[in-house]
Amino acid sequence: MMDLKKTDAPVTTVTYNRNEIDAPTDNIYEAISVIAKRAEQINTDIRRELIDKLDEFATYNDSLEEIFENKEQIEVSKFYEKLPKPHALAVKEWLDDKIYHRNTEDTQE
Repeated sequence: MMDLKKTDAPVTTVTYNRNEIDAPTDNIYEAISVIAKRAEQINTDIRRELIDKLDEFATYNDSLEEIFENKEQIEVSKFYEKLPKPHALAVKEWLDDKIYHRNTEDTQE
């Protein structure tokens, strides 16, 4: 898993140069497909990490009258809410040439 605190992926909408996106594949649709698959992986990793961290601070109580806010869980949630979205992280990785990809059609002869 990447270090989410050190990423410089944008947290707001960014317009990218199409030529930069499709340069590694010469096909914009293939590039977007690879980025989308990576974004799904990142989203799964982040969700798993968030659930694990929230569980660390969970307090299990059978009484509904004793519901209270867990400050640690709130802080963890706020940290994850402020992170760049998975697709922004995937695009950043793509542009930094950190995603391994290959065209399977090229290898089947």
